[in-house]
Amino acid sequence: MPRVALGLDFGTESVRAILVDTANGRELGTGVVAFAHGVMSASLAGKKLPPEFALQHPQDYLDGLAQATKKAFASARVKPDAVVGIGVDFTACTVLPADARGEPLCFQKNFAKNPHAYVKLWKHHAAQEQADRVNALARQRGEGFLKRYGAGVSCEWLQPKLLETLERAPEVYAAAERVVEAGDWVIWQLTGTETRNACAAGYKACWAEGEGFPSEDFLAALNPGLRGLNAKLTGSEVQAAGARVGGLTAAWAKRLGLREGTPVGAAIIDAHAAVPACSLAQPGELAIILGTSFCHMLLGAPDAPAVSGVAGSVKEGILPGLMGYEAGQAGGGDLWAWCVRELSGDAIRSEAKKKKSSEHAVMASRAAKYAPGGTGLIALDWLNGNRSPLNRPDLSGALVGLTLSTPPEAIYRALQEALAFGTRVIVENFEAQGLPVTRIVTSGGIAEKDPAFLQILADVCAREIEVARSGQACAVGAAILGAVAAGAKGGGHDGFASAAKAMGGVRKKTFTPLKEAARAYSDLFSEYKTLADYFGKGGNEVMRRLRKT
Repeated sequence: MPRVALGLDFGTESVRAILVDTANGRELGTGVVAFAHGVMSASLAGKKLPPEFALQHPQDYLDGLAQATKKAFASARVKPDAVVGIGVDFTACTVLPADARGEPLCFQKNFAKNPHAYVKLWKHHAAQEQADRVNALARQRGEGFLKRYGAGVSCEWLQPKLLETLERAPEVYAAAERVVEAGDWVIWQLTGTETRNACAAGYKACWAEGEGFPSEDFLAALNPGLRGLNAKLTGSEVQAAGARVGGLTAAWAKRLGLREGTPVGAAIIDAHAAVPACSLAQPGELAIILGTSFCHMLLGAPDAPAVSGVAGSVKEGILPGLMGYEAGQAGGGDLWAWCVRELSGDAIRSEAKKKKSSEHAVMASRAAKYAPGGTGLIALDWLNGNRSPLNRPDLSGALVGLTLSTPPEAIYRALQEALAFGTRVIVENFEAQGLPVTRIVTSGGIAEKDPAFLQILADVCAREIEVARSGQACAVGAAILGAVAAGAKGGGHDGFASAAKAMGGVRKKTFTPLKEAARAYSDLFSEYKTLADYFGKGGNEVMRRLRKT
């Protein structure tokens, strides 16, 4: 009988359960369940929500994981008692207020209609004004935590969201004895043990080993009512991903059909879970998750410094014993989706209908016919702002070289090249600060389905690009956490290096840069950099001004 790890992968709309053989990474079964309440952004209890709200109901997480786990076993030829460990990845910052026992406030009758008592999902963007104040005060006071996060804290993060709750619903803030990342809350429910995972605490709540969370003095200067916030966060130890938090409770063991006491590991942010699934566990190795947006996670030596131009530099933020660096591009596949949606003309629609294909497939096929840099266009990939290295959401896209004969597929190809240029900027920013990038492995929907873009990426970066073996890398990464929590004696692994090697992996097919294409893109990249520096580093603030109109 195989020894199996259960990975629970919580995304924005659903939860996926996956069963993975701890010896060889074979995926034995999977189940996916959509959250019953979805993302609540329009209304709650019949009342319209304010703009930029994105809420979830925590009961969906519990019901979803139970149903998804049952589906995974139904599709697998393994018995539940084969499970040796459980791991969890979760979106972040996805935070909920609870009482000291871990009961969400939204479960209580007096708060059932208060939106601030519910989970504020990662894409809850209603706290921008609060984030601006956090950043302004931190810069004014010279707070040390700010240097770990590029140019500042995001409105998606914990402190701005909690300041919003304090100022908009002080009764909820006062009643919240605990403020918990949803991933940590799920672990709490499964084990009965409260904990905080170093990944979410480090990247989304300004925590650092040896320093803790931002000081009470800073919080009180921000708003006197925030004094005491850290007590709501530090009810337990901050643990590295995969560290054994506890064992599955009797109630949850019965509900899932698993053994009571099955080890459960500390959680990790969903994108970060892909790192071990890509078989990465050494300094210099970079994982890129290619989806609607792009996320770049680089592993560094334990004593590697914080650097600029990143979304976060967190010791043990991704894997124990290593520095973890997160960077990213705020737009990714959604740029191509925009191009297809807005620019497909009659010719593309007609061809798609004739071939019984999608407009996107036709656009991509046409774009693939261009030689590197052959469109006569250069684009800036900032249609959703710039996350790294500039951390400027106020930037916007640009397209240079348009003529009356430019077809939509040329714009599509220019956007592909622009996204590859943006990744090269991130890689070069790491290396310019003494952090070598020795290996690149991609995962996500684009890595799975778009070999043309992967070749462009290899040519632009002049580096070999590998692809994760699994099309469900984040879920496999969660299972790897479960195997590490179990340990070798329990049927898992004693560390991430062993677990990543056995359970992660890459495909045989790699994308090697073509010399002529790399030369062509090197020249075009210089032009891209000139435009990026001009519009992004103060040469002309027209993008910021236009976004305010």
